[in-house]
Amino acid sequence: MASFSLRYLAVVHLVFLFVSGVCGVRFRITNNCGYTVWPGVLAGAGGESLSTSGFVLGHGESRTLEMPALWSGRLWGRTHCFTDGSTGKFSCATGDCGSGHLECSGGGVSPPATLAEFTLGGSGDMDFFDVSLVDGYNLPMLVTPEASSASVGNCRATGCAVDLNGLCPSDLRVELLSQSGGEGQSVACRSACEAFGRPEFCCSGAYGNPNTCKPSSYSQLFKNACPRAYSYAYDDATSTFTCATGTSYAITFCPTTTSQKAGEKTPAAAVPLINDTMVFLGAVSEQSDATLLLPTGRQAVAAAVAVAWLTLHDWINF
Repeated sequence: MASFSLRYLAVVHLVFLFVSGVCGVRFRITNNCGYTVWPGVLAGAGGESLSTSGFVLGHGESRTLEMPALWSGRLWGRTHCFTDGSTGKFSCATGDCGSGHLECSGGGVSPPATLAEFTLGGSGDMDFFDVSLVDGYNLPMLVTPEASSASVGNCRATGCAVDLNGLCPSDLRVELLSQSGGEGQSVACRSACEAFGRPEFCCSGAYGNPNTCKPSSYSQLFKNACPRAYSYAYDDATSTFTCATGTSYAITFCPTTTSQKAGEKTPAAAVPLINDTMVFLGAVSEQSDATLLLPTGRQAVAAAVAVAWLTLHDWINF
């Protein structure tokens, strides 16, 4: 009897996963930035490849990817991309995957880049997802699950809606050189691990466990601006989110007006909600009750002071 029950549960589980796939798990990827973004996609080891591993989205454009119910991988945005007229090689100033083509074709992301990471159909019939700044940051990103499954798990929007390139300390900043020879444009912000390679920043060696690897002043800058995003390797408690397997997700680049630079077109942003001490920006989907925590005026000033301190700290100690 027990053997029959186990077989029955296994069949029900397989049928559930099959139906989830047939009903259509989808990633709807939208570019609300005032500039072109070239999304890249990489499946995990042994994972099923998608219909594309790299494409282009102009301002306001969207593309929907059909996803397997069981899949793991990551998605990111590439910026400032071009094709060399003499060699035909395609490359990007940030988020490049090294393939030399629009399609990444199994190539991984070159940091710094904002990453959306997914495990679909994981333990307990749950999806696990996060937005990570562990490898640095290049543009704002929001991941929003469909509201239909919001009551299951910790199923809420996550991401980083803040333009961190403007807050980035000088020793972490990646600049695109000006053709006129003037001051370069800040296009990405490196992690302290990539910038300095020190074990305490990389959570490696003696710092390779959560007891010894703690947030640094650099990762805390990211965390203060984007509380739900991963800021360092062991930031799991506040940065991993779960939804029922079969959920579809909206992935939006530049999801709010705060991530737009002067002169850029204003996207269809969610309405901000204000409480006594903090400013919340709602998720892109109006059906979702998920919110992202963003700095208020006092917090923004504190972030600016932190940047100045970090710059001085670096000048003295390095």
